[in-house]
Amino acid sequence: MAEVLSAPPSCSVTVHPSIRDFRIPFRCINCSAYFDFGWKMNMNSVSAKNHGFGVVALAENSYLRTVRHRGSFLLCKSIDSKVSRGMRSNVASLELRELVCEGEKEGLDGNGSKNILPPWGGLADRELDDRNCLDVRAPMPLKAGNESMDEIHYLEERDEEVLSNRILKLSRANKVRSALSLYRSMVISGLLPRSHACNSLLTCLLRNRRLDDALRVFEFMKSSDIATGHTYSLVLKAVADVHVALTMFEEAERDGRTKKHMDVVVYNTMIAMCGKVNDWVQAERMWRSLRDNGCVGTTVTYRMLVCIFVRCGQNELALDAHHEMVQNGLSPDDDAMQAVIGACTREGKWDTALDILQTMLGNDMNPSLVTCNALINSLGKAGKVDLAFNVYELLKSLGYAPDAYTWNGLLCALNRANRHSDALHLFESIRKEHSSVLNLHIYNTCLMSCQRLGLWDRAMQLLWQMEGAGFPISVTSYNLVIGACEAAKKPKVALQVYKHMVQQKQNPDVFTLLSLIRSCIWGSLWKDVEEILNAEPNGSLYNAAIQGSCLRKEIDLARRLYEKMREIGLKPDGKTRAMMLQNLPRC
Repeated sequence: MAEVLSAPPSCSVTVHPSIRDFRIPFRCINCSAYFDFGWKMNMNSVSAKNHGFGVVALAENSYLRTVRHRGSFLLCKSIDSKVSRGMRSNVASLELRELVCEGEKEGLDGNGSKNILPPWGGLADRELDDRNCLDVRAPMPLKAGNESMDEIHYLEERDEEVLSNRILKLSRANKVRSALSLYRSMVISGLLPRSHACNSLLTCLLRNRRLDDALRVFEFMKSSDIATGHTYSLVLKAVADVHVALTMFEEAERDGRTKKHMDVVVYNTMIAMCGKVNDWVQAERMWRSLRDNGCVGTTVTYRMLVCIFVRCGQNELALDAHHEMVQNGLSPDDDAMQAVIGACTREGKWDTALDILQTMLGNDMNPSLVTCNALINSLGKAGKVDLAFNVYELLKSLGYAPDAYTWNGLLCALNRANRHSDALHLFESIRKEHSSVLNLHIYNTCLMSCQRLGLWDRAMQLLWQMEGAGFPISVTSYNLVIGACEAAKKPKVALQVYKHMVQQKQNPDVFTLLSLIRSCIWGSLWKDVEEILNAEPNGSLYNAAIQGSCLRKEIDLARRLYEKMREIGLKPDGKTRAMMLQNLPRC
């Protein structure tokens, strides 16, 4: 039935005629632990037969009844395949009915039968306590949940390569219990699984959310020096907390044995984890550590670095990562190139952005609409109107429909190049052909053109259109209209816009009041100037009013405003003091 010691020191068997209960002590060959198996047999007569190796064979009509126990059990090799019916020919699985405690004294069981310990007793597991000393016939309750029994097998096969391949196949088939049992049996038997098999087992355990078992396998691999870079990558990705993963990574880096296994895959894993929480500082540290460890980044490495740095506003670092990527002979993908173009536009490096765009087109990569808009905006800020419109033509050739960002970028480019009339003509074409894309930003850009040209009537028209379209008009829009009235020397119109602004419950800022005071000064509306100053006393406003009064030769008003400014504790600037000294020497 089962293989035991070739010459046991007197295997004791107690036969109970009433219940036919055979107690046979065994000693595990692998761990030398002592087990007491209870076999309850239903036989008409005692039919025990010694087969020459200290084993009781079952009769033809006997049956084996066992109770499953969540503990270790022994799989013993069968010598005689014809010994027992219902058992496998090669391996018989005997589950524990009772764990005999170390140092248990001789006593009687529930039926008054005497338990005879073997002469080589004391081999029980020292970690077992008295709670394991249960009645033989008492069923062991199973734990709730999906936990499986921790099975330990006696392995007939001793080839580590063969057993590792079995673990590999079981793990790939997602048979987590069988794979883990075979792994533990190998470890207890002193056999070392291959690293590839352990990595596959780790993947299987993590896929089934058995993180504790996976960490135990990971610790064994580290202690056995079979951990690879893929091992660390799997475990680091499984850790939910980035700070915990960083701690594990730092410990591995300090360990000289494990540092040699830190390949680029491990660094990519850590960079990806840092990117999830937008921790660009740790991502940069991983990048430096990768180079210091002699590893060369891959396309994935630099793509993640560029995207993380751009997302966190670190455009210089993004450009450095792209430059190093090109130096290493790697070709950035579409995402990396578009991120670099975005970084270049934010840093004002439109020439570099154009070069990258040409590279994308040469590699049959189509830039996105967002990338084209960013490049148009960057070129517009640099006053490169022709290049901006070239990108606009490219955008249309790629099949994209220009949106509000596209049109606003082109309008800003024309304004930056002092082509304000062209900007207004472009706005009219947009309003006629693409009215659906009009928004507050486009209107404000056109109001800026009106301000530069002094077209106060056109500015008022645009303001009415905005109100009619239901746009939430901001203080900036009113400031631009008042600025257009100031440029056209229309102070009364500016005051009307100001009053309308207040009626719309918009609070004027300093720029609004400065423009309004300048308009009133050039219109000689001194009473309105004083009302504005009394309503909003501010040093900048008083300086502007005093300087304007001096320029208009209103010395008495300037003196009165200067004295009031000093009374309320406001400090005049250098230009105001110089003008007052020039016109009022006694001051």
